[in-house]
Amino acid sequence: MALLEVKGVSKIFTRRKKPPHIVLENMSFTVEQGQYVSLLGPSGCGKTTLLTMMGGFLTPDAGEIILAGNKVEKPGPDRGFVFQNYALFPWMTVKENILYSLQVKKLSKQEQNKRLHELLQISHLFGSENKYPVQLSGGMQQRVAVVRALASRPEILLLDEPLGAVDFQMRELLQEELAALVEGAKTTVVMVTHDVNESVYLSDRVIVMSADRGQIVKDVYIDLDRPRDRQSEGFRAYVSELTELVRQAFREKTVELQPGFAQKEVNDNMQTNFTDAYNRMTSRYTSANHGRIAK
Repeated sequence: MALLEVKGVSKIFTRRKKPPHIVLENMSFTVEQGQYVSLLGPSGCGKTTLLTMMGGFLTPDAGEIILAGNKVEKPGPDRGFVFQNYALFPWMTVKENILYSLQVKKLSKQEQNKRLHELLQISHLFGSENKYPVQLSGGMQQRVAVVRALASRPEILLLDEPLGAVDFQMRELLQEELAALVEGAKTTVVMVTHDVNESVYLSDRVIVMSADRGQIVKDVYIDLDRPRDRQSEGFRAYVSELTELVRQAFREKTVELQPGFAQKEVNDNMQTNFTDAYNRMTSRYTSANHGRIAK
């Protein structure tokens, strides 16, 4: 039985004085336990909207998403979510950011400290646990965001362009670190990316989405040994195949979209939901800690 099932999912965004915009239409696929699956496609194709629905931040207008036999209807501890901007709590140290998800699960102090030690070790963050996010490089912030999401041992890790804000020079190194973190945690991953090389390096499967209405163009299984050799003939062949699929998907879109419109529509809807969730979490934390803010 698949861990994650996407069944006939559709999402429509209404627009003032304009026809509704269909972002996803009748999309279906499954993800097996332990797989690393990437959603690859042009900007605005609906991949981030789909990931957001997996996280429970948006509700499908049709169809359903099933995780471990349960229908996804709201955010929950069975899913770890890493946002593109990492969404670390700026007033918390590295240690406090990681511990936050453990405190939500109401683990004992001893269990929290044991898990914290494990995570600091696999992420090579020892020595930085008392620093604040503003004191960290982009790469270190990314590591903190990933291990925080992994802290509560979720059923699945959802990554929204986790390296999208990282400069090109650091990207390949951080891809290697991300691969090591995920492999060490032995978790299932669904990642959104527009980077073909990144998808081939990290994934067991790459689902290529069309530019319009989120249709699946092709589900590509990456049959390469790990760690992946970017210079190998096999690696380059997958990169070439996927690049052509994305280009073809964009050329064959059935509706001419206004440039940048679809992505903005998705971002606007997501931002409302993410901000609400963020505010709920931060208000609970500050209330419980009498408004403690790090100076």
